[in-house]
Amino acid sequence: MINKETVLIVDDEKEISDLIEIYLKNDGYNVLKAYNGLEAIKILEENEVHLIILDIMMPKMDGIQACMKIREERNMPIIMLSAKSQDMDKIIGLSTGADDYVAKPFNPLELMARVKSQLRRYTRLNTTNQRKKDEIEIGNISINVATHEVIVDGKEVKLTPKEFDILELLARNKGIVFSTQRIFESVWKEDYYESDNTVMVHIRKIREKIELDPRKPQYIKTVWGVGYKFES
Repeated sequence: MINKETVLIVDDEKEISDLIEIYLKNDGYNVLKAYNGLEAIKILEENEVHLIILDIMMPKMDGIQACMKIREERNMPIIMLSAKSQDMDKIIGLSTGADDYVAKPFNPLELMARVKSQLRRYTRLNTTNQRKKDEIEIGNISINVATHEVIVDGKEVKLTPKEFDILELLARNKGIVFSTQRIFESVWKEDYYESDNTVMVHIRKIREKIELDPRKPQYIKTVWGVGYKFES
């Protein structure tokens, strides 16, 4: 079985690092190795990493410091390793952002099970987050940003690209009033002219496609003298 995921091992004990590498590669993972926290940070800047196995006791930058630094910008799973098994070590490791903790000496098969479990959770969480970004559901309207599909009452309605962009802008910022100028400059990426009624025309067409009664819109409301907003 070949996995796409890359695992970074950070441990100054070469024998342990090599042992973990063998088990990871046998399970099909790509493997990168660092021998202290500073090396790990540099590797992360240059490579896509999906999980980190991070020893606590290391020279130059220990695992606690490295974990805190990594968590400033990245959210991949981190499994802490430590020769100590005291509860305080575990508490410190987890409180700095680690997702799991394994005490040395450990069973390599147990570590692999932890790796797989954390990667499943991470992948599922990222997939859910991406789906939330791609899909906007308000009332009986469903907007899929990735596919540019709009479903109203279970039926697909066809919008032009600009109509879709306006609808997405308003729906993604539900309740916020957008002026005609702001809508135009956000969607068309051009300077707005007061006499231009382009936005008004597009709003009218969108209402005709998504509203039950375009003259009494439920979703795209006019805020007189200000602009438009999306309501549920």
